[in-house]
Amino acid sequence: MALNKVEICGVNTAKLPMLTQEEKDALFIKIKAGDQAARETFIKGNLRLVLSVIKRFGASNENADDLFQIGCIGLIKSIDNFDPSLMVKFSTYAVPMIVGEIRRYLRDNSAMRVSRSLRDTAYKAIYAREGYMKKNLREPTINEIASEIGIAKEEIVYAMDAIQTPVSLFDPVYTEGGDSLYVMDQISDKKNKEENWVESISLREAVERLGERERHIIKLRFYEGKTQMEVANEVGISQAQVSRLEKGALKAMRNYLR
Repeated sequence: MALNKVEICGVNTAKLPMLTQEEKDALFIKIKAGDQAARETFIKGNLRLVLSVIKRFGASNENADDLFQIGCIGLIKSIDNFDPSLMVKFSTYAVPMIVGEIRRYLRDNSAMRVSRSLRDTAYKAIYAREGYMKKNLREPTINEIASEIGIAKEEIVYAMDAIQTPVSLFDPVYTEGGDSLYVMDQISDKKNKEENWVESISLREAVERLGERERHIIKLRFYEGKTQMEVANEVGISQAQVSRLEKGALKAMRNYLR
């Protein structure tokens, strides 16, 4: 998918407007009053958000124009359903909506055949989830979704799994300061404990040579099997910082063991 081209769906992405927070707030007041011109201005002012989201799907073979159009549908749905009084940033609310719209499109156009009943169950669960998040501002549990739509949780899990688009462990999910965090960085490995690999590879000396913070991060990540987000919360730094410190510590350990 070519995302480096300037024009997508006849829109020059290099000239997309940007709105300040004050402009967004003022426009939303007009939008809620039924001002269609304000709604159009708000849509155009957030097309960069759609563009940033579709870049996450760069590994797919879908046409960038198609994904941009689907993303715009998600943007419009976000605008129509967003409640400014909840004190949540519009982008925080809109991005999951845009991503969800694109994923639904990719699932519907997937070469993998999924039965109609499974699709119906999965879509009911997705809509129930989105409605719950809008109302409660948090992710519902599978039991809460099951209770909402009256379907056994086991059936929901099976249906959701059936329609998922495969994801590579090396797909980037976040970038800060030039350092990308990948799907594999979000996955904890509970089997990768000290007794399973330190006994076979002499790493204790290499770990001891690290600084106190780096040593603590390595212990949490590889001895206790925690994700980078869990480590970041415990240490009190950002996930991107954890990623940089972890990579630096592993490099130092490799150099020591050579």
